[in-house]
Amino acid sequence: MGASRADKEIYFTKLKELLNKYSSIFLVNVDNVGSNQMHQIRVSLRGKGVVLMGKNTMVRRALRTILADSPQFERLLPHVRGNIGFVFTSGDLKEVRDLILANKVAAPARAGAYAPKDVTVPGGNTGMEPGKTSFFQALGIPTKIARGTIEIVSDIKVVSAGTRVGSSEATLLNMLNISPFTYGMTVVQIFDSGNTFSPEVLDIDEEELISRFLSSVKTIAAISLALNYPTIVSVTHTLVNAYKNLLGISLATEYTFEGSEKIKEYLANPEAFAAAAAPAADAPAAAEAAPAAEEKAEEEEQSDDDMGFGLFD
Repeated sequence: MGASRADKEIYFTKLKELLNKYSSIFLVNVDNVGSNQMHQIRVSLRGKGVVLMGKNTMVRRALRTILADSPQFERLLPHVRGNIGFVFTSGDLKEVRDLILANKVAAPARAGAYAPKDVTVPGGNTGMEPGKTSFFQALGIPTKIARGTIEIVSDIKVVSAGTRVGSSEATLLNMLNISPFTYGMTVVQIFDSGNTFSPEVLDIDEEELISRFLSSVKTIAAISLALNYPTIVSVTHTLVNAYKNLLGISLATEYTFEGSEKIKEYLANPEAFAAAAAPAADAPAAAEAAPAAEEKAEEEEQSDDDMGFGLFD
């Protein structure tokens, strides 16, 4: 039975209020999330986010009613598909994302369900009676009988990620008391201040952002210099290159300015600069040698005072 007109109006009003109140929205998938688990997620997000669920047709209709005043929410429409919901927040996106993903429950493999990851049955004793050996053989699992029970010879993958779980595989995993999957909310897309992006963006740290920014700045500067087109990032390099050109012209001609005078003096008389640099280089060595000479003098004075005799001779 569909929602009544009054219920739809209440939902539309609530959705509009949340869209106006919060700056960020997590679009989350809630496949295999039970009511108790949903309650636990709501509790963990209390004070940091608000969960709102609804039928996709009703959500799309509610969003379309506000597009005239808030066209940025049109970016949400392509992602409203499947078993989807909203988490509204104004807090730190990474912190809220972690809270959403933290609440997971272990679940057994169900026949026909898609496997979110590979499932491997570990080798070892199963504790099952030998009569069930044919069941393992049908699945291609090598076994042997040890101490009157079935023992799996080695680890073997029985389910691949992204494929449906077969009835035989589901039965085997349940017989072995293996609950290989965990289910919980997953973040599909993030809407923040009018823009949508994938949740992987939140895993980019500040160092990587700075590194990419600096790399982009260097690229823009190189392009600007190659095209002789001045930009903010290239103007410093342009000035330095122009100064180098002036120095080159000054050295090749009689023209002189304050910055090139010392360079011309050095090129004209390099021996004078070398002689001036030598005392400066010797000064630290002389400073180190002075304390050593003082210590040696003190030792000689002490040995003279003893006059060759020990204290108790």
